[in-house]
Amino acid sequence: MTYNAQTIFEFELPSSRMLCYFDADCKKITELHPGRKLIFVTDSNLFRLYGKYFDGKHVIVVKAGEEHKTQVSADVIIHHLIQYEADQDSLLIGFGGGVITDLVGYAASIYKRGIPFAFIPTSLMAMADAAIGGKNGINHGAVKNAVGTIRQPESILYDFDVLQTLPAEEWVNGIAEVIKYACITDPVLFEMLEKFDMHQVQTDFSLAAMLIERCLKIKMNIVIQDEKDKGLRKKLNFGHTLGHAIEILHDLPHGHAVSIGMVAACSLSEKFTDLHFSEALRIVQLLSRYHLPVDIETDHAKIFEVLKQDKKRKGEEMHFILLKKIGVAEIYPLSMDYIESHLKEII
Repeated sequence: MTYNAQTIFEFELPSSRMLCYFDADCKKITELHPGRKLIFVTDSNLFRLYGKYFDGKHVIVVKAGEEHKTQVSADVIIHHLIQYEADQDSLLIGFGGGVITDLVGYAASIYKRGIPFAFIPTSLMAMADAAIGGKNGINHGAVKNAVGTIRQPESILYDFDVLQTLPAEEWVNGIAEVIKYACITDPVLFEMLEKFDMHQVQTDFSLAAMLIERCLKIKMNIVIQDEKDKGLRKKLNFGHTLGHAIEILHDLPHGHAVSIGMVAACSLSEKFTDLHFSEALRIVQLLSRYHLPVDIETDHAKIFEVLKQDKKRKGEEMHFILLKKIGVAEIYPLSMDYIESHLKEII
């Protein structure tokens, strides 16, 4: 599949309008925003790779890694925004993966009660999922995304050339979110993924772009209907409830933890509910095809302690996203006692 230069997708949300510049050139971002003060935020790893890109630009560099998605990093950004005299006409641009997009959206949302922001995602994870939808936040201790906002970026610029520097393990990490979308809403995408493999996705940028575009449109269709995460949008958490607990306890990459979480959700769907789900093996085989883990040895008591702090918990219940069949997800309330008693059977 070949894209014309700078295909533009426009999305109208309840709160704002968001533009996606698809297959664009990140070097031309100043042409998209003439006359505005642009301030870039990136991490230390990407700054080493793309230092020349930031020549002559206002740039803020934060430490790389999920462990630095904290208020300390947000304070670093805010400190530099004050130094750069950023105001409501400025544009804060996150150049990076999911940690950067989360941090930048959060910092922009709280600085001077909110300034505009945009993203140039640099990883498959960020392009297919993290940069999309307006959820911004930071971690607090062992609680992922404990503090945050829902506020949309002004725009997202997709430059697929930046994927050339993406490490192989980050391709695997990101494909987990693509598989998630296939599981919850798109059986045709699932069948497509069964025909490809990780090497093909990693080496064929047209294929990667097609998968990313499909995920973008799926997520934005859901977000437009439920921007504030009151109902339908919860389905995007498939695999994430247990996945986040596993990620925290085992220091796993997000996609790896979500993969294990999806398998656990399949097990719940198949064994312990009235959904009559019967396609768990097919999902396990697809995850394995893309080199993602499907199980882990863990301390179930510690997993449950982390689960109790999850923001999706409502009193003595937790909303899990389970499957009726591939492409059809259901929001399913389970009691905390039920979850605790069955943890060892699903992980």
